[in-house]
Amino acid sequence: MSTNNQNNNQNPNSGTPNSSTPAYIEGGRRRRRGPRRDGRGNNTTLSPSDNIEQAEIENTELATSEVYEDEAALAEGGIKALGSKRIIPFMKLEKPMAIFSILMIIISIGALFINGLNLGLDFTGGVSADVKYENPVEQTEVIQSLEKAGFNDAVVQYLGGTTELLVRLPPQSDNVEGLNESLGSALDLPNNSAQISNVNIIGSQVGGEVYLSSMIAIITALGMMMLYVAVRFQFKLAVGALLALVHDAIVTLGFFALFQFPFDLTVLAAILALIGYSLNDTIVVFDRIRENFRRVRDASARQIVDLSLTETLRRTIMTISTVLVVVLAMLFLGGDGLFWFSVAFFIGLIAGTYSSTYISSSIPLAMGLSRDDFVVKIKPEFQEEEVTFNDPKSFED
Repeated sequence: MSTNNQNNNQNPNSGTPNSSTPAYIEGGRRRRRGPRRDGRGNNTTLSPSDNIEQAEIENTELATSEVYEDEAALAEGGIKALGSKRIIPFMKLEKPMAIFSILMIIISIGALFINGLNLGLDFTGGVSADVKYENPVEQTEVIQSLEKAGFNDAVVQYLGGTTELLVRLPPQSDNVEGLNESLGSALDLPNNSAQISNVNIIGSQVGGEVYLSSMIAIITALGMMMLYVAVRFQFKLAVGALLALVHDAIVTLGFFALFQFPFDLTVLAAILALIGYSLNDTIVVFDRIRENFRRVRDASARQIVDLSLTETLRRTIMTISTVLVVVLAMLFLGGDGLFWFSVAFFIGLIAGTYSSTYISSSIPLAMGLSRDDFVVKIKPEFQEEEVTFNDPKSFED
């Protein structure tokens, strides 16, 4: 029985060859199922059944190779990923997000013009005093004692410990000597005397100069950031980065003007730190955009931006998560001295992450960002000239 089966497998006239083996025996010789790759040999002519089977094998091998190529390209972030749903289409929400940003900026600017900023003593002037107590004291106890003595709107901050405090008050009409006496009696607590070591009176003119210097510092920081991005990357990206930073600063200032939060030097420091953080996140996206424009072929600019934002999404989530933990810790555990700093940085952190994804990327696209902006072009003086040699003998008759 086994001998007959073997003879049937070996006989080409008995039917289709055994599909479990790559070749079968015919007359003591191994026969190929298909032609050689170079088309040479005696086995180039096949029966119709062999042609169908050869086509199925080739299609299977081609599909397998395409799957391997797709998986390898997806692992490397190559062009094959553009045709897959793995890429998050961020730019599909470009227009709704642009409308949302314009509304936020209009509301913020309106709040700044109508309400104005609730400037603190650093900008309006006032009195600051360094106070030291014999025993640890709570800030609320000091503020209540000052309010009983007629000193309203006082700001109390710790200086390194719970016994040393910085007390800031609005402008007072008394002179320095009378102010020391009235403050000394107002700051004394039951069974806990206070000692004033230093009293400074800040005039309104000095506060105005500080406010003007602060605005100049913000404008200078924005201008230098734009110059850096223009030199490091491209001018269109620099415009997008500048508008994103301006958006973050205006939205943060608008929140403080809308809800009349106190604006002092600590809030200004938060805005300057926010500008640096937002630009750092934007530069990471810009670097990936430049790399993908040079690496990926046959893809539109919008697809390149979506690919770059998708590749940097994990890094963005990790960065904002770690920074958010620190900001929330300062907000709830940092005390009054870091409270408004944390509030400003929290607002700017949300606005900065949003602007790095949409504003800084959509503005260059609207300006016509393309692959030509990142391809290094050869200067004319370095291009080779074509020289033709004329044989003198060719001019002879």
